[in-house]
Amino acid sequence: MIHIKTILRIIGALLLLEMGLLLVCSGISFYYNEIDLAAFWMSAGITGIVGLGLTFLGQGGERQLTRRDGYILVSLAWIVVSVFGMLPYLITGYIPDVTNAFFETISGFTSTGSSILDDIESLPHGLLFWRSMTNWIGGLGIIMFTIAILPIFGVSGLQMFAAEASGPTHDKVHPRIGITAKWIWSIYAGITAILVVLLMVGGMDWFDSVCHAFATTGTGGFSTKQASVAAFNSPYIEYVIAAFMFTSGINFTMLLYFVQRKFKKIGNDDELKWYVRSVFFFTLIIGVILYFTKHYGVEESFRKALFQVISIHTSTGFIIEDYMTWMPVTWVLFTIIMLIGACAGSTTGGIKCIRMTILGKVARGEFKHILHPNAVLPVRINKQVAPPTLQSTVLAFTFLYTCVIFISVLLMMAMGIDGLESLGCVVSAVGNMGPGLGAAGPTYSWNALPEVAKWLMAFLMLLGRLELFTVLLLFTPGFWKKR
Repeated sequence: MIHIKTILRIIGALLLLEMGLLLVCSGISFYYNEIDLAAFWMSAGITGIVGLGLTFLGQGGERQLTRRDGYILVSLAWIVVSVFGMLPYLITGYIPDVTNAFFETISGFTSTGSSILDDIESLPHGLLFWRSMTNWIGGLGIIMFTIAILPIFGVSGLQMFAAEASGPTHDKVHPRIGITAKWIWSIYAGITAILVVLLMVGGMDWFDSVCHAFATTGTGGFSTKQASVAAFNSPYIEYVIAAFMFTSGINFTMLLYFVQRKFKKIGNDDELKWYVRSVFFFTLIIGVILYFTKHYGVEESFRKALFQVISIHTSTGFIIEDYMTWMPVTWVLFTIIMLIGACAGSTTGGIKCIRMTILGKVARGEFKHILHPNAVLPVRINKQVAPPTLQSTVLAFTFLYTCVIFISVLLMMAMGIDGLESLGCVVSAVGNMGPGLGAAGPTYSWNALPEVAKWLMAFLMLLGRLELFTVLLLFTPGFWKKR
């Protein structure tokens, strides 16, 4: 049985939260005395009225969510907040049609960062702030935030956590999942605040600093400039943002262990080791390529390679140069990085390093089995044996991820879109990356895509953000059968 009233009540609470965020943005509009102030008030009013209505309809609902409730709620929540989140764009007229407005909004909330805007600087400060805030709220997850406040409604957040959390495993550092969520959100906010200060030290004004800090820690990549971070032309800012993008790509449980000074657990984490080695390897390769083909100095080659590798690895999508002007071999390397992604339990997209670690160890184990057929060679993650069920889940996810990309690329090409651009768009959307390849590369918007392609990309963003199974499960007949 699906607890419809409980779902409606929580969706209503989410909309009331979104109303508060819209009012915060209206404060920015008021501060700068710009024309989007009334649009934010109207958007907040509509969102609040609907939120109150859903909360009222949900009165008397169950206090416990089932697993099915969790999957429905999570998928529905991302869509609903995106529908109401696009209101400021529509009402102001800066994005006048529903397709583009929804695309821009869900791109923000899924922390993808792909945009249909061709002149970002023309937007008023309130809308720019709203774009960046969708990255920040969506980065760690609207649902993760909801879990932290669910006890107020007397509802358990465990099923929502299982549905929304990224990666094949879900670490709980506290028996109560709500406490874990609050700790992680505290670290998230703290990292953001530190980054704001460091960016202001580097010469950014407070507005750009806050917006870029939101987009960095949320690994969403929405900038206040059409040229992204390149517009500031500051090595200091590039290094600082690169460092914080890298940090945001780490499993937040590891960051919590760092705060708690549990350094041994951090040192034993196989996923973190993979992540660090991967960033180092690709930075070295691309840095060498840039040094010999673009005639940069050693420091500049290293800086540009490091920034773009981390930006793509963490699915942030900031740019400091158009990498489509680099050697084509770097495009291939960036595509591989897009597929890998960063760590599970972070704000990033992609397959995730933990799955790559497991796949690598399974493959290595198969070679050993060929040489020693009778040997018992368990796959170990963090010095613990990974159960066969975990291994099969990872294999199934990777197979499904590949199938989604393959089918989506074919659909894009059937729409008349170039093969390179199709591949770049699909890998970027399902991996929540932002920039793609070709005409959807780092210096272009996605505005030229056909409308049906934009809806497909929006679906892929949601699919990738919720780790495929959460959304695709809703399309299976068995999910809806009464139990």
